[in-house]
Amino acid sequence: MAAKDETAKDGAATSGDTMLKVTQVRSQIGTKPKTRGTLRALGLRRLGDSNVLPDRPEIRGMLHRVPHLVTVETVDEAATPAKRTHPKQEEQ
Repeated sequence: MAAKDETAKDGAATSGDTMLKVTQVRSQIGTKPKTRGTLRALGLRRLGDSNVLPDRPEIRGMLHRVPHLVTVETVDEAATPAKRTHPKQEEQ
């Protein structure tokens, strides 16, 4: 049984190379407080905000709760920016 656990951990470690770019595309106005908390936990504050997050089960679970408010793109780790971005901040 220990070999299966180690294999699962190794598989999760190899998927750590993949990153997810999450962008908020719909407003959180009128949503439940728990949904708003999930968006904040994903690092999204307002419409158009993007954040690059590791592809882990915890993040996937949060994304599963708010699919109607966000879009998700898979990006390579080498091509990811170091911090979250907002369209207005990029223009300056």
